[in-house]
Amino acid sequence: MLRAHRINALHDAHHDDPPFGYRYLADEARRAGWRMSRRTAWKLCSQAGILSSAQRRRRGKGKKAGPPVFDDHVKRVFRADAPNRVWLTDITE
Repeated sequence: MLRAHRINALHDAHHDDPPFGYRYLADEARRAGWRMSRRTAWKLCSQAGILSSAQRRRRGKGKKAGPPVFDDHVKRVFRADAPNRVWLTDITE
């Protein structure tokens, strides 16, 4: 019963400020009179599916270099003067 009330308090705080995460929600619950640690707020938020709308960006591993650019020995024109004039496809794969 207490767990459900705590989840409702977190959900209400999340509804008011969706970008904030579990730390802010725990602080808001404490200001509202609930005794709650950040760890408890994290656990309840993850179980109830309460997620911040602003997620952390993950670092990429970098992109591999694409295929090397070769000279155009065929001398084809691959630029169009207007939309839907020239259509291209790649059959090398």
